[in-house]
Amino acid sequence: MERSIKHQYFFAHSPEKVWQYLTNSDLMELWLMKNNFQPVVGTDFQFRINPIESLNFDGIFYCTLLEMEPFKKLSYSWKAGPGEGKITLDSVVIWKLEPTAEGTNVFLEHNGFAKEENLGFFDGFNHGWVEKFEKIANLINA
Repeated sequence: MERSIKHQYFFAHSPEKVWQYLTNSDLMELWLMKNNFQPVVGTDFQFRINPIESLNFDGIFYCTLLEMEPFKKLSYSWKAGPGEGKITLDSVVIWKLEPTAEGTNVFLEHNGFAKEENLGFFDGFNHGWVEKFEKIANLINA
């Protein structure tokens, strides 16, 4: 069964301001994790954290920027596994920004959790993305 994570968050800031936190590697490190992100479609990049043995995860998310429409939409593949080139999670993260008179609605969709072995990732990300939205809000409001 395919599982999908969907969240929405409102920022009282312009799409341009929010976009910086989704596409600037240094800012992304503050709320997400260490990375070598480059805002160029087709570019491979990684997010890195400590390995998580209980998830059979080596600590590296292997990503490719799939789509980028400045201030509107961003998507990238999000793959992970136990290491040595083995991928057990093959998912996609999609960000959509919608301007409002008061700021920006941000919609997050994270798909690709069909395998039972990915339930731990699904549960962690489902709650984790909400925490990440809150971290962005704290940074952007500082």
